[in-house]
Amino acid sequence: MDQTATLERNISVKGLFRISRPINLLLVAFTQLMTAYFLIETSRQGIPVLEDFRLYLLIFSTLLITAAGYMINDYYDVKIDYVNRPQEVIIGKGIKRRVVIFLHTLFNFAGIGIGGIVAPRIAIINFLAAFLLWLYSNRLKREPFIGNLTVAFLTGLSVYLVAFYYQKNELLVLTYAIFAFFLNLIREIIKDIEDRTGDRKHGCRTLPIVLGFRKTKQIIFVIAASFVTAILIVTLEINEPRLFYYFGVLGVFFLWFIRKVYLSDRKSHFAQLSTFAKIIMLLGTLSMGLL
Repeated sequence: MDQTATLERNISVKGLFRISRPINLLLVAFTQLMTAYFLIETSRQGIPVLEDFRLYLLIFSTLLITAAGYMINDYYDVKIDYVNRPQEVIIGKGIKRRVVIFLHTLFNFAGIGIGGIVAPRIAIINFLAAFLLWLYSNRLKREPFIGNLTVAFLTGLSVYLVAFYYQKNELLVLTYAIFAFFLNLIREIIKDIEDRTGDRKHGCRTLPIVLGFRKTKQIIFVIAASFVTAILIVTLEINEPRLFYYFGVLGVFFLWFIRKVYLSDRKSHFAQLSTFAKIIMLLGTLSMGLL
């Protein structure tokens, strides 16, 4: 009996670990730390930013809100996930539904409260982010494009939040927020293409379902062109040769990525492209060290 109880606890811990997307959370924390270290450098009190405990509270609160967003998204998507990726479904098998709701609420309240310790305006932003993530999971993700925009906006906001709090180098950090926004917008649309079978079965109206496979790809190409243009303009404005060369090399990988989007026609292809988008995001973040 004791062994059975222990096994159930282990499965629950494993389930909680999986639905909170630890790899994605690490990427968010890493991006915020890189932003603080390379682009902010010092706090408003004049001390090195990495010595300011409020930075770590800010990052922790962001991670709590983000993890809660992943939980509520999986909660609402159980039926769809049973079609798209049945082997990855955790809620109802590895962790109970009511536990997910409880943890989602707990994480959101903790994230907003810790944000309030940092600054009242951070608490307000965390509250709005938590609300948007709930609204996205409950409704927006089932509508064409608006759900994609919501997630991309919140991803860019997580980058810009550090500069917003410290009120330093906001324009420069905004560049990386735009980078994160465009790249994640493309990635979210790719994920909709990947998940279109389950989405269609459960009444979702994502871009691939409303416009079709080919037209959705065309939208990705338009967004990609806008993305490259925006990064090129900003890079020339910053006038840092090393950054220009770095993004030039990264641009080669991005063009290869877009070519793969053009050629892809299977679910496994788009799953790989989603992962590669994360890698490009990571490589773009590393360029902060050149500034």
